[in-house]
Amino acid sequence: MDLTTCKYIAVEGPIGVGKTTLTKRLAATLGARPVLELPTENPFLEKFYRDAARYALPTQMHFLFQRMEQLQPLNRDERGEARFVADFVLEKDALFAQLTLADEELKLYQQLYAHLRPQVRQPDLLIYLQASPSTLLQRIAQRGIAMEGAISADYLQRLCDSYSNFFYHYEGAPLLTVNTEHLNLAEGDSDFSTLLSHIAALRGKRAYLNQGD
Repeated sequence: MDLTTCKYIAVEGPIGVGKTTLTKRLAATLGARPVLELPTENPFLEKFYRDAARYALPTQMHFLFQRMEQLQPLNRDERGEARFVADFVLEKDALFAQLTLADEELKLYQQLYAHLRPQVRQPDLLIYLQASPSTLLQRIAQRGIAMEGAISADYLQRLCDSYSNFFYHYEGAPLLTVNTEHLNLAEGDSDFSTLLSHIAALRGKRAYLNQGD
């Protein structure tokens, strides 16, 4: 895959896996505009971590509309002159909804999501970052964001399972799955170069970068 032809790259994976850091580094390397999630602007998120059942729906609805707004510039760039690297895809919103919403709330959300989803373009490349729940817990603790202190190992396990299932069936764009357990994509120049080499070698719809490759 020729990176110079990728106008829209997305980086995905569970919380703590390093999406935002890699997104910023890719954007800087490629001269692209980073499109970053804004969790601190969601007024319900901290409440959700304390009482998920009560605040799951407003948290999810806020994220859905926020992400839709953030992705609109990609749709308006009809001539493909700009380049973007995002640390999310809209599909993640539906994934989290299935994980957190009760039956009737989920039905309501899915109706709205089905109406909005066709308005968002698919990326030219999607990079899916993986790590074990124990590694994610360590990384979350290291960055020290107070409201993330309530995140449990059980929640992270269910989240990782949901991501694995989603990407097992994903066909929306060429997909590079990256095991980050022993890769330092934030600061390691060699590891970052390895990632770029795997992207350049990508042929077809799927490829994998595992530890030790």
